[in-house]
Amino acid sequence: MGVTKTEIFTDKQNQIALYAKVFGHPARVAILERLFKINECVCGDLVDEIGLAQPTISQHLKELKNLGLIKGNVEGTSVCYCIDEDNWKKMKTIMIDFLNQDLTKKDCC
Repeated sequence: MGVTKTEIFTDKQNQIALYAKVFGHPARVAILERLFKINECVCGDLVDEIGLAQPTISQHLKELKNLGLIKGNVEGTSVCYCIDEDNWKKMKTIMIDFLNQDLTKKDCC
């Protein structure tokens, strides 16, 4: 497998690609939907809610946390997760700007 050469792309292009990658798995989408639905920190009931094994859920949570879309707090022996509102708004702005691009030339192909 080749090197991705992310350094030849802009920071914004790399950021959009990372957001797209994190949304590329339905388990991560389901986790985010669950966190929005309950609108509070979740401490471990995601396994029952999503229906995947704990290590799998943990890996998806790690991906979401690494990107900054969620944050986690240690409470006793559990880690509780919730949406990082500031980073979520930042992601929305970047993605909306990208997705709202329209073609002005209509006579192509």
